[in-house]
Amino acid sequence: MSETRTRGGGSRFLYEPFDRASARLEAHERVTDERWIALERRLEQIETGLERLERRLWFAVFGCAAFLAADVATQFLTFKS
Repeated sequence: MSETRTRGGGSRFLYEPFDRASARLEAHERVTDERWIALERRLEQIETGLERLERRLWFAVFGCAAFLAADVATQFLTFKS
C-alpha cells in the first residue's frame, strides 16, 4: 500500500523533491512550441500576401500587353496607304 502524506507534518525529506530543471525545460518546450505555431501562422499570412501580390502584378503585365496589342491593332486598322 502506498501511503500519501499531507503537507502538515513529518520530515521534508519524505516528500518528492521538486525538479526545477525539468520544470524549466518543460516550460521552455511549451513556449518554443507556441512560438513555432505563431511563426508558421505568420509565414502562411506572408505567403498568402505574396500570392495576391503576384496575381496583381501578372494582371498589370497582361493589362499592359493587352493595351499595347489593342493600340497596334487600331494603328493597323486606321493605317491608310
